[in-house]
Amino acid sequence: MDRLNNNNEKSELPANYEELKKSANRTSNWRERLDAVVELGQWKNKQIIDILTHRMNTDAVYKIREASFRKLKELGEDVQLPPRKKGELIKGVTKILLRIKKSLSQDHTYEEFKEKLKKMRLDVYDTYEGEQGADFDKWLESTWAELPTK
Repeated sequence: MDRLNNNNEKSELPANYEELKKSANRTSNWRERLDAVVELGQWKNKQIIDILTHRMNTDAVYKIREASFRKLKELGEDVQLPPRKKGELIKGVTKILLRIKKSLSQDHTYEEFKEKLKKMRLDVYDTYEGEQGADFDKWLESTWAELPTK
């Protein structure tokens, strides 16, 4: 694959552009989005710059926003890194988690809750896993424990 080298920029699209575009927009897999951003960032093209700009401005996972920002800077774009979102990354996440908790038996375990969340709302699971990183389990378990029971 051709990479950007100072003045030797590739302006056409990569052969796997459509696949990368889909990956960059896949809401249930932050790692796939991140990989797509990194790969797309090797090509200077208006369509790719538009995708990277959209990811930088709208992605719920800050790692992806940062990676998009870095790639856009490398491509010579005049961009500013948006601030980290405050509060809920996904609107209504507390209601979503509460609904899942209430759908389980009263004596369910944290692991059962975690698995049901992953099955029912992979987008929520994935977004918070990407944002929380190594602290995801600690965050999810404490959030689960704080949710009211039936």
